[in-house]
Amino acid sequence: MNAIKTIPITTVDNLSKEDFVEHYLKTQRPVLIKGGWTKDWPAYKKWDINYMQSLAGDIEVPLYNNEKTEGKGKSVAIAKKMKLYDYLEILKTQPTDLRMFFFNILDNLPQLLKDFDYPDIGMKFFKRLPVMFFGGKGSNVLAHYDMDLANLVHFHFHGHKRVLLFDPSQSKYIYRVPWSVHNLEAIDMDNPDFEKYPALKNLQATEVFMEHGDALFMPSAYWHYINYLDGGFSITLRSFVKKPGTLATLLYNVIILRNFENLMRKSFGQKWVNYKEQKMVKKVNKKYRNSKINA
Repeated sequence: MNAIKTIPITTVDNLSKEDFVEHYLKTQRPVLIKGGWTKDWPAYKKWDINYMQSLAGDIEVPLYNNEKTEGKGKSVAIAKKMKLYDYLEILKTQPTDLRMFFFNILDNLPQLLKDFDYPDIGMKFFKRLPVMFFGGKGSNVLAHYDMDLANLVHFHFHGHKRVLLFDPSQSKYIYRVPWSVHNLEAIDMDNPDFEKYPALKNLQATEVFMEHGDALFMPSAYWHYINYLDGGFSITLRSFVKKPGTLATLLYNVIILRNFENLMRKSFGQKWVNYKEQKMVKKVNKKYRNSKINA
């Protein structure tokens, strides 16, 4: 069985604002904080799937799965819609590849705002987007980076998850699909085919195992691939990077990249998807072979 090379993430019990800024925010290094930022939150004691069910009411939510989006559909397609209560019941009782992402609690469950704080760690958080992510045991999140290029602090609750982080400098090895912010969906990141995708041999991931109350700092433009080891959920707080180059790329991603991709899919369907993916794989493989010859 093949595997991506990994190194363990730097892990601490707690971090002061000064140490976080100096050693992680300024240097853009990921770090895992084991409960030290959340143990004083009401959420630390209250947030589990049963509590979320008690608040769910009649909310209906869009769900996504691990199946590849094909044809003329948008690059991210809804698999089904379901009452939030019923979806959470599935997470409690059985494995499922159904996931929910970017669930904005301001719009859906504003009562959760009293259960957590925005930590004073030198980041100016964008308080309009406290978003949650839910997944069942066995669900995976395609390797991607956030198109808004924000610095992220990802807090996990209820259950366990595994995260692989990749520095932006490794984008050339990850088989990024053109006009997207994710890698090739055909790649199994848990058992990669090094014959078809040899550049993956050059990847080195920072491996993270998260449990209830953990906080993970993910710097801007870091790739992340996620396995839900149990049914659970997380909340992400984001802080936008104000460097001119980053702002320009953010606007390009949001205004041009995503809309162009959906337009091409709508116009040319699977032919467009196959064309751009095949061309990309050939290009990445050629660069990998040439680098080996010249090494």
